[in-house]
Amino acid sequence: MEGGVISVPNIHPKIHLRRTKRVLAGHLWIFSNEIYEGLKNYAPGSVVDVYGRQEEFLGTGYINPNSLIAVRLLSRTENEIRNGINKDFLRKRLTQAIELRKKLFASKENLPDAVRLVYSEGDYLPGLIVDKYGDCLVLQFLTYGMEALREHILELMDEMLNPRLMVLRNDGRSRSLEGLPLGKEVLKGDPGSLPVINEEGILFEIDPLEGQKTGFFLDQRDNRTQLRKLIRSGRGLDLFCYSGGWALNAAYSGADVTGVDESERAVGYAGRNAGLNSLKGTASFIKANVFSHLDSELAAGEKRYDFIVLDPPAFVKSAARIKEAEKAYRQLNNSCMKLIKPGGILASSSCSYHMGREMFVNMLNSAARDAGRSLRLISLSSQCRDHPILLSMPETEYLKCAFLIVD
Repeated sequence: MEGGVISVPNIHPKIHLRRTKRVLAGHLWIFSNEIYEGLKNYAPGSVVDVYGRQEEFLGTGYINPNSLIAVRLLSRTENEIRNGINKDFLRKRLTQAIELRKKLFASKENLPDAVRLVYSEGDYLPGLIVDKYGDCLVLQFLTYGMEALREHILELMDEMLNPRLMVLRNDGRSRSLEGLPLGKEVLKGDPGSLPVINEEGILFEIDPLEGQKTGFFLDQRDNRTQLRKLIRSGRGLDLFCYSGGWALNAAYSGADVTGVDESERAVGYAGRNAGLNSLKGTASFIKANVFSHLDSELAAGEKRYDFIVLDPPAFVKSAARIKEAEKAYRQLNNSCMKLIKPGGILASSSCSYHMGREMFVNMLNSAARDAGRSLRLISLSSQCRDHPILLSMPETEYLKCAFLIVD
């Protein structure tokens, strides 16, 4: 180290940054307009070492010259990259992620039945998602750089966990943005025997090939558990119910609940899950457009439900459409508030990163004012603890879940 500048062996091609403030603050993304060099000479998915203007080492990551997010950092540490981004490096990162889940769920030996094992930037492996459902692993390689490391990662996951079933769900929008092909693939095992998980005493059948996302919404686990503590009886709705996660938690606690989803497949999942838990008498599911269903409910009379769960999809996938999305969220929440009895509970969520916490709260306030209702906040939470948020990267926090008393 000379003159305050760290000298690192140049084992990868180099890039230099015009601006370093955001990266030095801990962000893992580097945008194309922040790089001095022309990008056309770099192969998509190749590894690069990142330097500042004074040749100070900033980290190592992979590059995609065709993406606005041109580089995603994998390491900031000199020692970690002396031998390159190889299988040993990946083994260390994956081991750290798995050990963290054991710690988070208070088990030194065993992992939870269902858990997100790797959460992309939240585990310093940007572009990689690994979910565990019993003896099934579902993996997503979302970026060119992770796609280039795919075979090492698959070998390591098989070696470390020896799952019965391994599935690739490379069918997400982010792969298209990276210029990667979409597809789904069974890598190991027989997908005809679907995994069944146990979440806090409730059984769910998971379809890793055809289900939404990777088969289940693991990010709402802690929030579903909180609902069970608040709901002991009464009548409620679970809107955008998918496979019945919220509804079955409410029914398990003694409530009568109806789940609504526009997807016939989702309603089928939910019905089967109700049967697995002997809850068909208290949890029922209907196929309907949620907006239209709420209009019909309002026409039948207001203030009829003790609780409503509203967990819609991400209406906004870009900042340019935030106003349109906010309008849809406000309309849904407004209708729900009109249907809830005084003192009833609304559990309202948004999984849109572009709708931040402040905007989400302001939207709820606006919806309540238009509905002639008042709100008291019980809690405002985020995603489950197996989706760790990197504080230097606001993009890693996307989920907002508000539990509200509607007066």
